[in-house]
Amino acid sequence: MTTTKYRRVLLKLSGEAFAGKRKYGIDAATLTKVARQIKQVTKMGVSIAIVVGGGNILRGSEAEKNGWDRVTADYAGMLATVINALALQDTLEREGVVTRTQSAINIQQVAEPYIRRRAIRHLEKGRVVIFAAGTGNPYMTTDTAAALRAIEIEAEVLLMTKNNVDGIYSTDPLKDPTARKFDKLNHLEALNMRLEVMDATALSLCLENKLPIIVFDLQSPHSIERAVIGEPIGTIVSS
Repeated sequence: MTTTKYRRVLLKLSGEAFAGKRKYGIDAATLTKVARQIKQVTKMGVSIAIVVGGGNILRGSEAEKNGWDRVTADYAGMLATVINALALQDTLEREGVVTRTQSAINIQQVAEPYIRRRAIRHLEKGRVVIFAAGTGNPYMTTDTAAALRAIEIEAEVLLMTKNNVDGIYSTDPLKDPTARKFDKLNHLEALNMRLEVMDATALSLCLENKLPIIVFDLQSPHSIERAVIGEPIGTIVSS
């Protein structure tokens, strides 16, 4: 068995990760690739929980710009994450991975309610746990949910995936060819430089609880596995 650096991790998957090369929706082939990486990580003996975004279906902030009430838009965005969670759960189970989805909003017909102790018990039994519906509160992003859940389940690291961006840069590397990549940062540097790692609330939670973050490109071959074994990949943000 491959030696791993971390025994329990929280993986944040953005909505864009579900869309693949499409602009919206769920790309089955992309989801299968992600599921197979997650399966490989579980076979290494690593407990893995996942927080999913919903931007491939609906973003609350964008819906608000189009005239939606902010709270209504955020709740609709939470429901979008539930759709993604169910899609990922189904894909993982077809790969033979026992999976449980927990939702921060009450939707018992399709997902368990979020209960911290139950989530930890699932992880102890070798199941993958998917956290849907963010924190269950409007005005909170799924980045904040990822940081919060990682701390609650006592994950050793937060794995933040990006699409076609292999870490943290001084500016957007897709727009600025002179953007400088950082290999290592501390939480305060990331906050003070206002780098687009995650929102400030999530980053502050990680800072206060000394939770390291690894930011890397999901599309890079075997990226999740490489992050878990401690291979230098992307950018690491730590205390």
